[in-house]
Amino acid sequence: MVKTALLFAGQGAQFVGMGQDLANAHSTAQKLFAQADEVLGYGLSEICFSGPEKELVRTEHAQPAIYVVGCVAFQLLREQVPSFNFDATAGLSLGEFTALTAAETIGFRDGLLVVRRRGELMQDACEESFGGMAAIVGLEEDKVQEVCLQTGVHIANLNCPGQIVVSGAAGKMDSACEVAKAAGAKRAIPLTVAGAYHSPLMQSAQAGLAEALSKVDLNSQKVPVFSNVTGHAHVSAESIAETMVDQVTSPVKWEACIRAMIADGITRFIELGPGSALTGFMRRIDREVEILNVGDVDSLTKTVEVLNT
Repeated sequence: MVKTALLFAGQGAQFVGMGQDLANAHSTAQKLFAQADEVLGYGLSEICFSGPEKELVRTEHAQPAIYVVGCVAFQLLREQVPSFNFDATAGLSLGEFTALTAAETIGFRDGLLVVRRRGELMQDACEESFGGMAAIVGLEEDKVQEVCLQTGVHIANLNCPGQIVVSGAAGKMDSACEVAKAAGAKRAIPLTVAGAYHSPLMQSAQAGLAEALSKVDLNSQKVPVFSNVTGHAHVSAESIAETMVDQVTSPVKWEACIRAMIADGITRFIELGPGSALTGFMRRIDREVEILNVGDVDSLTKTVEVLNT
């Protein structure tokens, strides 16, 4: 029997129009978007569907928006394939909250409120710290670590073989890119982001996130949820809150999460939500596994056809 894992995207996957065709085609999607608008007290769905982009990309809007679209995709998949079961789940950065919702560790409403607060806190941290990020392509982790030590930046994302993201003070990014290229990187690309995510510059967001998490119920996982911080499944409901607070300043061990799931026998991965960045990472991690997507009506239809055969 095929073992399946669900994957949920993080910040950066957002785009104006995401989720709109799903809402137009399915009442379940309409209801979830309406519920999100009610919980948040403003028209998140309108920002998702119509923008403007400058509002959607703001961290306090982008994070709940991506969370909601991921939850919509998940609910529609379960609705269209009633017999569907999955064996594990993970999400990149913000997407880990969507994964926890899929695993019934946190409810949709509570997850949305925590994610909104996380986005607000991280936006504040960005404005306080003036940070930046860069993708280092074609350089091994130990070499990137040397670059970090030389230039005072930090590894933020270990996404897949040949792609590592570094994070730190904006004034250090140019130097980090230059040193990385001198060390043999094929490319070093500054990223258009609001701040230095997954670095110590986000530390000011942690106390508020811990407070937000303390106000919600966290249940035992229905399936293993793999942690960005450790690269392994969360151990218990009691440790999840602490780990999710740590995640804000810790490197995202995405490749380790995927390899751990493959080692556990997962052979099919389904990316849920906007974009297909995780599918791209997967192809660089292991080309032998099956990869499906649910992000719009067409991809939902195709994935449902595969799962129903």
